[in-house]
Amino acid sequence: MISDYFYVFVFFVIGVAFVLFCGIAPLFISPRSRGDRASEPYESGEVPVGSAWIRFDIYYYLLALVFLAFAVESVFLFPVLVAYRSIAGPLPFIEVSVFLGILSFAIAYSWRKGVFEWK
Repeated sequence: MISDYFYVFVFFVIGVAFVLFCGIAPLFISPRSRGDRASEPYESGEVPVGSAWIRFDIYYYLLALVFLAFAVESVFLFPVLVAYRSIAGPLPFIEVSVFLGILSFAIAYSWRKGVFEWK
């Protein structure tokens, strides 16, 4: 019984040591000087041009939301298909078809509204 807790204790000690190492190691290996450009915003190594306070068209946000919704739905589609594989009958096929139909309708609606057009 005590040997089971010993493994838990060992893993706990290893976890704490790893967290402490990852927190303390950068203090020893990072550069001490911040440099002249440390206070400037970082843009992929390029010198910033213009102000950061510009307006974006709302369609960029709509496109991002549509992409996020379809990415999440496609991730959930695979486990559903795997789970329905063990169920016999036409009901799983109808349910997945309705799901894909709603998805297709949402794509067609977004396309009709012009969300996918680059402006």
